Amino acid sequence: MKTVNTVVDDIYELMTTKAAGESVDVEAEIDKFGEAVKQLMRTEFMPDAPRDGRKLRLSNIGRDDRYLWHHYNDTGSGEEIQGHTYVKFMYGHLIEEMLLFLCRMSGHTITDEQKVCEVEGITGHMDCKIDGVVTDIKSASPYGFKKFKNATLAYDDPFGYVDQIKAYAHSEGETKFGWLAMDKSNGHLTYLQYDLEDTEAPVYKAIKGDIAERIRHVKKLVEAEELPPVCAEPLEDGKSGNMRLPTNCSYCQYKHSCYPELRTFLYSTGPRFLTEVVNEPKVQEIT
Repeated sequence: MKTVNTVVDDIYELMTTKAAGESVDVEAEIDKFGEAVKQLMRTEFMPDAPRDGRKLRLSNIGRDDRYLWHHYNDTGSGEEIQGHTYVKFMYGHLIEEMLLFLCRMSGHTITDEQKVCEVEGITGHMDCKIDGVVTDIKSASPYGFKKFKNATLAYDDPFGYVDQIKAYAHSEGETKFGWLAMDKSNGHLTYLQYDLEDTEAPVYKAIKGDIAERIRHVKKLVEAEELPPVCAEPLEDGKSGNMRLPTNCSYCQYKHSCYPELRTFLYSTGPRFLTEVVNEPKVQEIT
């Protein structure tokens, strides 16, 4: 029986040889993949009901406290999600279905797809289990992919992926969990696995927190009248004398609420968000 430890190599071999596992019903798997894609499109363009964007879910309880307060209380201070971002969400879902298809085609066992999980009254849907291990499927930028590849995600996790999957594992009574991640720019894959019982692992201190306690904390903070403090202080922007947002804050849709005078400049490496400008950058400002 195959294990999740070989899933990446097995998918690569599948794509090289085009030969599915011996016990795989290829036609049935192709049909299943097609139906999954059709269901995604139905969900996207024929939703049964509007989604409550304010609701706490296991997928967001790992986000920073201030973000969650704004999200839950719908303060109206968040940036409007643009069309291209929705496109990105859509192909993320498509990549997830493709990777699950390739896992099955390469002989791995996929169970519990979109199973409802609950911790402390908050619910969510796990992506799946691969060979019995609670797994989230992620498509990532080259920058994000390195965190999965180098096993540093727990130290730099602005989207709360660790707490999200810890909650799924907790609801299943499991201590092992992992991510099958793909670099969207080149198709490279990696599998990152953590184990809460491995107390000797260097990452243990970063992941050991009680997820049920975290959720109780979140439920309390979003009901409070007082806005939590800013998540991180601005950083020096090189030797310019300017101050910039930390990278993690740059992804937040509520950053202008924290810094109303925030200015955005387009560098060759992408947009840079400056909280204080002493020397005007010699690049285009985005307004």
